[in-house]
Amino acid sequence: MTQTLKYLIQTADGLAGQFGADCEAAVCDLIEYAPEKSIVYIVNGHVTNRKPGDGPSAQILADLSRENYLPKDRLGLLNSTPDGRLLKSSVLYIRNEKSTRIDYLLTIHHDITALSAVSQSLECLVAPYARDSESSVTASAPPNVNTFLDSLIRQSEKLIGKPAALMNKEEKIRAIRFLSESGAFLITRSGEKVSRFFGISKFTLYSYMDTSGRK
Repeated sequence: MTQTLKYLIQTADGLAGQFGADCEAAVCDLIEYAPEKSIVYIVNGHVTNRKPGDGPSAQILADLSRENYLPKDRLGLLNSTPDGRLLKSSVLYIRNEKSTRIDYLLTIHHDITALSAVSQSLECLVAPYARDSESSVTASAPPNVNTFLDSLIRQSEKLIGKPAALMNKEEKIRAIRFLSESGAFLITRSGEKVSRFFGISKFTLYSYMDTSGRK
């Protein structure tokens, strides 16, 4: 085991110890293993359901596969799991001292779903009173179609007051009704993005849309 690898493992332990069970830290060895099987050490792997012998995310694998491309560290990016949990993620590319070759990766995935719920609750407490909260959240919508859909999804989450992963069925139906009334489903392929965000199938999405339309 190289000294660098020892340091990275120690760092992974330190990160997990500092931020707790919701913070996953993994070390990938690209010297000894293929990228898709390069995880040699991982703490709190339940966050992304990964273990030693697995690989990093699809985005990282894509970066590594690009010829003559020198990827830069990615820090504090927000993404979501298939079941709708919110993650704040970073990856550090550890290069060889004598070349630009990437020898190791340190990846960090922090499940901030619960923290996001607390943040939204605090925002509701300090926000000014609005007589019609459901109409007020749509006050400023960006003009670009893609960012418009993203904005509507965020507003639907804000309307309920909790992340999608923590919503029950009735709350998801209410959020989807808001999206439908706001024109979200007029956007091409919006159903795929919305169903993925709420962690439901497209069939379930259409069922919820039908239910919300009758209320």
